[in-house]
Amino acid sequence: MTKNIAYIKQLSESWANCGVNSGDILLVHSNIKRTLVKARREGVRLTPDDILDSFLDCLGSSGTLILPLFNFDFPSTKLFDIRHTPSQMGALTEVARKRSDVIRTGHPIYSFAVLGKEKYAFNGLVNESGYGENSPFGLLHKLDGKIASLDLEDQNSMTFYHYVEESLMVNYRHFKTFSGTYFDSSGNESRRDFKLFVRDIERKVLTHVNPASELLWENGLYHGDRPKENTGLRTIEATRMFSFVSDLIKNGSAEGNLFIYGEDK
Repeated sequence: MTKNIAYIKQLSESWANCGVNSGDILLVHSNIKRTLVKARREGVRLTPDDILDSFLDCLGSSGTLILPLFNFDFPSTKLFDIRHTPSQMGALTEVARKRSDVIRTGHPIYSFAVLGKEKYAFNGLVNESGYGENSPFGLLHKLDGKIASLDLEDQNSMTFYHYVEESLMVNYRHFKTFSGTYFDSSGNESRRDFKLFVRDIERKVLTHVNPASELLWENGLYHGDRPKENTGLRTIEATRMFSFVSDLIKNGSAEGNLFIYGEDK
């Protein structure tokens, strides 16, 4: 246990070196496998809970941690229970979902776990649109938060791109409605409709954001380490990412940087 406590502090310091500051409102996308393996090689039996604690330690008592609890089964199962539906976004997110002091937002596909000082700003949030202005992405933007990704490429993590695309109502995406049975935090059952700003599959639109990621690195907007290098954690301010991606779209540079036309594999 003493080893774990020391290692948690070591991780906390490494996150700070990648741009995570005390008091930040931080959304973290994560693949923790390499972090766990590295710790094991150093003689520490680290757990996902330990990694979660390392982020909370880095953010401090004035910080807020947000983790995606995305579950993509709703369109097929047509069932969501905010109390019990598991996360499909990895072990770190699932242990966050099970914390007794967590708040979970209410979109049945794009929900989030929120811990820390500003969690009550997200309390009761059941946004109709997954990427809309009133979604957790929009609230993160308004609160001047940050986004971090641990050992994941943008293509597999940075959903914030879609928030920007919906904000500008790009013409290569459109709204699609999903309906199903919804259980709220009190166990009340209802039939509800939600929507997503999805890619236009009839026009063969494919999400393709890694080129935009390279532009973010080149312009000094990402801080920290690339995936699979050193800590593997990078951070970016949500306001700066929004401005940069908005400019790409407005300048006619979305194709090739945010999407391509092609066939699904």
